[in-house]
Amino acid sequence: MSRVAVTPPEPAERVIRVSAIVIRDGSGRVLNVRKRGTGSLMLPGGKHEPGEDPSDTAVREAREELGLRLDRDRLDALGVFRAAAANEPGHVVEATVFAHPFAEEMAAAKPRAEIEHLEWVDPAIPREDMAPLNTELIFPALLAETSG
Repeated sequence: MSRVAVTPPEPAERVIRVSAIVIRDGSGRVLNVRKRGTGSLMLPGGKHEPGEDPSDTAVREAREELGLRLDRDRLDALGVFRAAAANEPGHVVEATVFAHPFAEEMAAAKPRAEIEHLEWVDPAIPREDMAPLNTELIFPALLAETSG
């Protein structure tokens, strides 16, 4: 089966810029969330506030959405990734993605704010309810990292 590359639209108003966080537990599962009223699981994170550094966005969003207190100095920048936005048709999400080491208290994370559901997901198991950013870019990168 051939894959067709989709070129993201250029106008800035069609690009949603966010920070996202990869947190893996001891089994390699990745923490994912689903926002209220949506159907796709995605990495925790969210939109930048004006003038906010992407790493500060990641820390703030983890606290607001899940009650997690991330250590900004322990964030590891994985890169900037672009994919179709899961919940906003016709838009592209541009995510600055960070990894943060797992800490035992993260297992007790609870949905807050606009988050309705959280789930620890095995990135090797294909699912239909995942955001394109995960299935097309982040999970393949994580799997390549662990197999190489």
